[in-house]
This record gives sequence, C-alpha cells and structure tokens, in this order.
Amino acid sequence: MAGFRDFLTRFRPAASPGRAAPGGVPGDRSAELRAELAPPLALLEHAEEEARSVRERAAGTAASRRREADRQAEAIVAEAREEAGRIRAGAAEQVLRAAEGEAAALRAAAEREATAVRDRARARTSPLADRVLALVLEDLAAQEGPPPGPAPQGAPGRGRRGEDDP
Repeated sequence: MAGFRDFLTRFRPAASPGRAAPGGVPGDRSAELRAELAPPLALLEHAEEEARSVRERAAGTAASRRREADRQAEAIVAEAREEAGRIRAGAAEQVLRAAEGEAAALRAAAEREATAVRDRARARTSPLADRVLALVLEDLAAQEGPPPGPAPQGAPGRGRRGEDDP
C-alpha cells in the first residue's frame, strides 16, 4: 500500500508556476527511466558479449602464436647448437693445423741444430782424439822413461801443455 507521502507527491505541481493547467496524475518516473534505458542497456549487453568473444579469440590466437614461437625457438636453438659444433670443429682443426705447422717448424729447426752439432762433432773429434792420444802417450812416456822412437813433428798435442789448447 502506498504511503501518505507517495499520495501527496501525486499532487505536486508538474510544471512551472504560471497559468492554471488541467489537473492530472504524474507519470511513473522509474518506469519511464526503465523504458528510456532499456535499448542502450541491450546494446551494452551485445557489446559485452562481442568483447567476450573477441577476448576468447585473442586468447586462442595468443596461445597458438606462443606455441609457434616456442617451436621456432627450439628450432633456432637446435640449429645454433649444430652450428656451434661445426664452428668448434673448424676451430679445433685450425688450431691443430697451426700446432702441426709449429711442430714441423720446431722439428726442422731441431734437425738443423742436430746436423750442425754432428758436423761440429765430426770436425772436432779427429783432432781432439789425436790430441788426447798424444797427451796419453806423453804421460805414459814420462812415467816409463824416454820414448822408444821420435814422434812426428806435426802431430797435435806435442810440445808443452797449453800451447795448442783453445
């Protein structure tokens, strides 16, 4: 049941004061507002439904793109690992070739040095052997007495010690 206040609001003036107007009952304001807002609210419901549909499609598309990006990333990583292996092998081969070249150069230098040492040894061995033999003979002769026969004059190591020594 309507209260007294609602009853009195019916008799409130509906227009601005002025000339007398015919009496009447004012309209239901909440019904008017509902009638006025119903079409825009219906359009909003349609927009919300469309937005929900767009969000769902976007989420599906994003998931698909993420899966594709993950697949591409895995392919790129696998390719990079293969390339790294090839690069490592190439670098190792290059280092090996450089080491082999360096070893060959060292071996050649060592062979040249060994040849030079052998040549010097050959050149010095015969005169040194002759000197050692002469010195030993001198020492033996000094211990036993006079030498049995004359020694050759041009023999190295003859004479006083220290004259021919380098």
